[in-house]
Amino acid sequence: MATDHDRADVGIIGGTGLYTFLDDPRPVEVDTPFGRPSAPLAIGEIRGRTVAFLPRHGVQHEFPPHRINYRANLWALRSVGVRQVLAPCAVGSLQAELGPGTIVLPDQLVDRTSGRHQTVYDDEGPVVHVSLADPYCPRGRAAVRAAAGSGEPLVDGGTMVVINGPRFSTRAESTWHAAQGWSLVGMTGAPEAAIARELAVCYTTIALVTDHDAGVDDSQAVTQAEVMRLFAANLDRLKTLLTDTVASLADLEADASAECRCRHALDGLTLPFELP
Repeated sequence: MATDHDRADVGIIGGTGLYTFLDDPRPVEVDTPFGRPSAPLAIGEIRGRTVAFLPRHGVQHEFPPHRINYRANLWALRSVGVRQVLAPCAVGSLQAELGPGTIVLPDQLVDRTSGRHQTVYDDEGPVVHVSLADPYCPRGRAAVRAAAGSGEPLVDGGTMVVINGPRFSTRAESTWHAAQGWSLVGMTGAPEAAIARELAVCYTTIALVTDHDAGVDDSQAVTQAEVMRLFAANLDRLKTLLTDTVASLADLEADASAECRCRHALDGLTLPFELP
């Protein structure tokens, strides 16, 4: 049960291969109206800030993308005070120039998932429409750019299409996605981003390219083993970028002029229940 001691400034939802992040974290069990999150929250310190870490797929990678309880995960983070979420994920590349190991900061997404709980507002009560025109937090994206600086190579911008999984795309699907001008393909970015916005939580995706998708070149089709190997090989780079981003966020949040719109997404709306 979360207490006032178990409060956090920033949340990190770890993707494939990122099962631990904090040193000496304390576990915090959180119940939500949508059931249990993927795992207990782990709360610890990074650069003087309190951070709540949650492994998206569970501690043992037991939840495939279509079975993740996205609503519970975001609700749990908000319930301990988190209003800024960083969401690293493993993705396939739809563009030849974005090779394995590239880190991309997308600015748009396309949701092609189905059968997932898409909203926290699906019971009886006032209808709640939330804008998702720009799905990622501008302040969060600015913090990632500042953290990267002149060090970590970072591709700023691009559209991530989210498929249902857990299978990878056919070559025809991949070719079609690339023909739309989209940059990346993943399995977990939706409805995660939309639910964050519905809870007025800032949300920023940092995407690590693990492979070229099936239709991009004539190489062998991607395998799960290759994705995991590539992610593990780049894990230290990603952790460093996340750590530096947490520090950058502190500087941006101290600047009142840098306030983002995400936290005002529900202003003026009548909600069917009280948010934590």
